Amino acid sequence: MDHQFRLQDLYKSDFDPRLSAKERASYHAQFDQTALTQETANLQWAEAVILVYPTWWFGFPAILKGWFYRVWAPGVAFDHAEDLSAIKPLLKLKHVVAITTLGSPWWADFALLRPVRRVLKTAILRACAPQAKLTYLSIYKAEKLTPGQVKVAQNRVRTAVSFRE
Repeated sequence: MDHQFRLQDLYKSDFDPRLSAKERASYHAQFDQTALTQETANLQWAEAVILVYPTWWFGFPAILKGWFYRVWAPGVAFDHAEDLSAIKPLLKLKHVVAITTLGSPWWADFALLRPVRRVLKTAILRACAPQAKLTYLSIYKAEKLTPGQVKVAQNRVRTAVSFRE
């Protein structure tokens, strides 16, 4: 099956992860998305999102966290309830694949209850795209992989991004 895709490299595009003062002031009203029209259009167009990133100190890299703040925003990924209670999801995503590298061993991530996976699944996707299936792939001790381990990781990635309806 052929898929269309849109690639966004946050670093190459010089994405600014900081909410501007104007954006922050509008967050609970009519969110000002004027600086993000292409990014928000891409997200609303997508049926699947593939995130590839390193895990830093058991968290998202700042640029990716800023992308969530600014692009998965009110009017794009969710709407605020009028009484500011539970938000209403807006995204039509079917799949989200997260592929992350960690320098730590698997047991360190599990000892901390897999914080990045938990935030992505529980706080972000459940709120904005509850119907989306999450495939989460962690590649532990990434700096020390042998060539054989790299091949295993590459096969895991291929499997993770092979969408089937």
